[in-house]
Amino acid sequence: MHAANPRRGYLLGLSAYIIWGLFPLYFKAIQSVPAVEIIVHRVLWSALFGSILLAFWKHPGWWRDLRDNPRRLAILALSGTLIAANWLTYVWSVNNGRMLEASLGYYINPLINVLLGMLILGERLRRLQWLAVGLAALGVMQQVWQVGSLPWVSLALALTFGFYGLIRKQAPVAALPGLVVETWMLVPLALGWLLLHPGAMSAQGEFYTTSEALWLMAAGPVTLVPLVCFNAAARHLPYTTLGFLQYLAPTLVLLQAIWLFDEHLSPSTLTAFMFIWAGLALYSVDAWWNLRKSR
Repeated sequence: MHAANPRRGYLLGLSAYIIWGLFPLYFKAIQSVPAVEIIVHRVLWSALFGSILLAFWKHPGWWRDLRDNPRRLAILALSGTLIAANWLTYVWSVNNGRMLEASLGYYINPLINVLLGMLILGERLRRLQWLAVGLAALGVMQQVWQVGSLPWVSLALALTFGFYGLIRKQAPVAALPGLVVETWMLVPLALGWLLLHPGAMSAQGEFYTTSEALWLMAAGPVTLVPLVCFNAAARHLPYTTLGFLQYLAPTLVLLQAIWLFDEHLSPSTLTAFMFIWAGLALYSVDAWWNLRKSR
């Protein structure tokens, strides 16, 4: 295990959330392919790409450590189950017209990270950080009020990814080997789905075009790279800080929706964003100030 490096943690965390924030551009390129098929391709190509990457990016003894410590395999099985549940919940929400609740989940998730960091990891917040959390919570509650009922889809997405990050932060397994094992544990489920749906390897009853096939193959690195960055960042940053960095991704999605895809931003949604942005600004100022003091 390496010593914490906050600078590296921030760079890795920012890289992960910027890539996740640009995901709409990727999914727009393969919007003709059903969401479930995209998830299957993400699993299969991530497993293959991760194995190739692991062959060149040496991690001596990683398999022996896992083999000799079955508890670590059990931890990865649990974290793999959580990330699979997160993906499946998101796919279900897309196919059932619950995208509003799904988007809300990614705003609740950082608050879940802060809560888990305090309750389980014993992390403590400074005064400005408490104010930042309060402002962000007001923005999320305003969106919950707009939904009009308990958003169980949002809570499922936030809790599954929140606990996934918590487990991977504490698991004594390097980021890349852990992700490769997680994805390979999902491969049997993906192959089983393909066996039950033999015509699924074609888009809308027709064979994939060359462009679609290439984009689907890219699902491996597109999925794996930000997860590697996220898991590595979790080892160098407090979980509360990592939680607030997550607001970068939905903000990028918002900007793309308005500027590229001509979606309407309602006043109530803008109000929620303003609360969240104010909280993020306060948290960032506090982090910068304390970094200067520590130097």
